[in-house]
Order: sequence, then C-alpha cells, then structure tokens
Amino acid sequence: MKSLSKGKMWLLAVGQLGWAMLSGLISNWLVYFYQPDEAAQAAGQTLFIPQGRVLLGVFTIIGAITALGRVFDAVTDPWIASLSDKCKSKSGRRIPFLKWASLPLAFSTVMVFCAPVGRITAVNVVWLLVFTLSYYLAITVYCTPFNALIPELGHNQEERLNISTAISLTFIVGTALAYVAPVIWGLMEPSIGRISAMRVTFAIMGVVAFICMQVPVFAIKEKEYVNSQPAEGTAFSSLVKTFKNREFRIFVGSDIFYWIGLTMFQTGLPFFVTSLLGLSESMSTIFFVAMTALSLVFYVPVNLLTKKFGKRNLVLAAFVMFAICFGYTALLGPGLRIPAVVQGFILVAAAAFPMAIFGILPQAMVADISESDAKKTGENREGMFYAARTFAFKMGQSVSMLLFTALATIGSGGNGYRVVAAVSSGLAFVGGLILIFYNEKKINSVISDGK
Repeated sequence: MKSLSKGKMWLLAVGQLGWAMLSGLISNWLVYFYQPDEAAQAAGQTLFIPQGRVLLGVFTIIGAITALGRVFDAVTDPWIASLSDKCKSKSGRRIPFLKWASLPLAFSTVMVFCAPVGRITAVNVVWLLVFTLSYYLAITVYCTPFNALIPELGHNQEERLNISTAISLTFIVGTALAYVAPVIWGLMEPSIGRISAMRVTFAIMGVVAFICMQVPVFAIKEKEYVNSQPAEGTAFSSLVKTFKNREFRIFVGSDIFYWIGLTMFQTGLPFFVTSLLGLSESMSTIFFVAMTALSLVFYVPVNLLTKKFGKRNLVLAAFVMFAICFGYTALLGPGLRIPAVVQGFILVAAAAFPMAIFGILPQAMVADISESDAKKTGENREGMFYAARTFAFKMGQSVSMLLFTALATIGSGGNGYRVVAAVSSGLAFVGGLILIFYNEKKINSVISDGK
C-alpha cells in the first residue's frame, strides 16, 4: 500500500476544515442566537423560542433540544461506524460517506438558524428540533468515517501523528473562521438588519464548508492507501468488543469529562466576553483568533515533546492547564482590577498551549489504541473505535448543554457564567485524574511487537 504524501495529507485535512466550520457555527452561535443575553437583545436580536428554565422549572428549550441532539448523535455513531466498517464500495469504506454527507450537513447547519416565524412560537421550536437532529445525523455520517481514515492512512505512529497534527490545524482554523462570523454579519447589519445579516453569514460559510468537505472525496483514492477488510457482525456486537479494551475505556472516561467542561466553556465564551468583561461581541472573534494563532506556534513543540514525554503525560499536563484557565475565567471582570482587554489576552495566552495538545494528541491516541487492538484481535474496527469515542463524549456534551443553559441563568450580573467556568475547571481536573490510569507503555508495546 502507498504511503500518504504530505500534500495528500493536507488535502485530507481540508475536509476537516469544512466540517469544523459548521461545528463551530453550532457550538459557538446556536445558544447565542436562540438564548441571547441582554447585550445581544439590545443590539436587535429577535427572540424565536421561549426563554428561561421553562421545562420542569430546570431546563431551557434550547438546552433540551441541543442535549437531545447530542444524545441522538451519540446513538447514531455506532450505527454509522458499523455501516462504514462493513462497507464494500469500490471507492473504499470511508470516502463514499464523505461524498454524500457533505451537502446535507452544510444545508442543515444553515437551516438551524432560519426559524420561519419572527417571534416566540412553537413552530420555531419544532423547526429547531428537526434541523438540529438533521445536523447531528449528517455530521455523524461525515465525521465517523473521516476519523476512521486516520489509523488506516497512517501506517505507523509517526504518520498517524502527522495526520493528527494536520487535521488538528485545520480543525482549529475552521473553528476560528466560525468565530469570525460577528465581523462578517457586522458589516452587513446596517443595511439588511441583524438577523438577516447573521443568516447570510452562516449561508456563506455553509457554501465554503461544503466545498472543503468535498476535497478529500476527489483527492484521496482510498484503496490505493488502505488494505483493510470489511468488518463483520452487528453494530452492537462491535461496540461491545470495542469497549472491552481496558485502555480505551480509561481514555474515554477521561475524554468525557474533558468534553463536558470544554463544551460548556466554548458555549460560554461569547457571554464571558460580553457579560463578564463588558466588551463587544466582536472581541470574542479577536480573542479566539489570537488564541488559535498562538496555539499554532506550539504545534511543532508539541510534536517534539510527545516524542520525549509521551502522549499521556502531555495530555495530563494540558488537563491541569485547562483547569487553571477555566478557574481564572470565573474571576474575570472588574474584581481583578486589570483592564478587561488585558484579562482576555491573559486567558488567550494561558489556553493556547493546552489547546494545541488536545488538538493533536487525543486523535493519535485513539489511532494507537485501534491499531494495537487490531493486532491482538485480527479485526479492523477503526470506525467503531472513533464512533465509540464520539458516542461517549457526545453523551457528555448533551449533559454539558443542559448544565450550561441551566447554570447560566443562576443569579444576575453574569454570576451564572462564573458558575459555568468554575464547574468547567472542576471537570477538567477530574478528567486528568482518570487519565493517570491509562497504560501507554502497554499500547506501544503491542504496536511494536504485534502481540
């Protein structure tokens, strides 16, 4: 089998840039669009769905819908992974899924923000539910096979680390582009109004993302690089076999807490900027782009440090750093007696290094685990390993959306957002404690010896 060239590696990574843009629009702006804070409402944001904790007096509408979407997403992951693992297409097991999922994913992402009635009504709630579920199904159909290509196209640990680095870079760039949305809609807002400007912005990004997601389809001839055989068995049996791997269970347990904390933090970032720091919403774009740019500076050091200290140890360090960053976020505001912009850039500087670590290494760790398992069992279930990981962390993300939308409404004056940041810090700490038990030496031994 041919090895993937550096050029092909980057063409594969362009697909990640596409879906990362769409994922960034949902994770960064969905709650902001449907549960706007006072600053956004003052700027002319329309209310489309009931606000506040109206479900059982605990949960918000937007929180319940996004949580349900994550649960639906998690449940469909093993099913799509099984279909991909067993696929016998002439184009390979993964590429056909990327080809046909791109357009539905881009379309459903844009439609999420296009509630048809310009006021609070049940029609908008149903619209939001339908297209949120459509988005989560489409992104599962694209991302699960895409991630399975990492261990298949990377024929050794160095190649897999390089692929993980490339797709991590494009993931960060794609997410950063999603954060640029306020700048774009701000340019159009005076002429067409806030809501129309936001929707046109999301539509433009949807088209760009679709084109990016199609690049690997035409650039990668899967069967020239991959010689794995279609897996047998049902989705459930394959999922059970996957979770029998002890190191994978530990990794996933740690990963769940990371994603709950990170999702709460990312969802809250625009609110931290406007409510805690008292800055304009466009500053969230500046902060995230700055954090992205600084994070990229650390990509080469992360690769070098990985060879010296190992993946687990670096991820453990990143957990500690994120716990500190999230805790610091809970203190943002006048109480620190530091200019608000300076407070924001301190957070940017502190979060950039752990952001680089988590961007690269977890994907590579799953690739290592799946290869070691394949050598022990003789079964190629790369798709299921990534699906099992996403099944677990998406269940965690569904919890995070319920937590965020509920915690954010506590108190007044932004106190709810401080609680969100503090809880995120605690979750990061717990995730690190769990990862201590991950046996990376055992995984590397199996890969090296094939036993």
